[in-house]
Amino acid sequence: MSRLDSFIRRLTAQRDTLNAIADMVRQTEGPVMEFGLGNGRTYDHLRELFADRRIVAFDREVRSYSASTPPAENMVTGDIKETGQAFVGIGAALAHADIGTGHDDIDAITLTWLPQLMVGVLAKGGIAVSGLPLDRPELEPLPLPPGIKEGRYFLYRRR
Repeated sequence: MSRLDSFIRRLTAQRDTLNAIADMVRQTEGPVMEFGLGNGRTYDHLRELFADRRIVAFDREVRSYSASTPPAENMVTGDIKETGQAFVGIGAALAHADIGTGHDDIDAITLTWLPQLMVGVLAKGGIAVSGLPLDRPELEPLPLPPGIKEGRYFLYRRR
């Protein structure tokens, strides 16, 4: 499979997963956390799905399109591993992280802190959606929507 096809499948899996869990997320109070703003495509989609929710986005620096950039009070810049810790206990209904690089050595480092952060920000019953697997006993794996290949994206509920 070409890298372009892989990219398209990853983004399709991301969109389809977020759309599929929207009703579950709406059943839980709390904000939405977006770890890895990038150019703001997913943030923009989350705004459409959860227009009534506070959405807090994190990234090393703001590089998103201006129309897809959160207001300053909901944009957290710096190393996500460090800046995210200030939000542990916030009781998020949804935490989304698509910060994998495709480089096993770099992603292995991310996986030393990302699962703990996702668990820490979520409310009980909150949903975690990630491009990387989150191996934590507090997270119950959920089935992916039909048509998404296992391992393409990961979905969990906070126990």
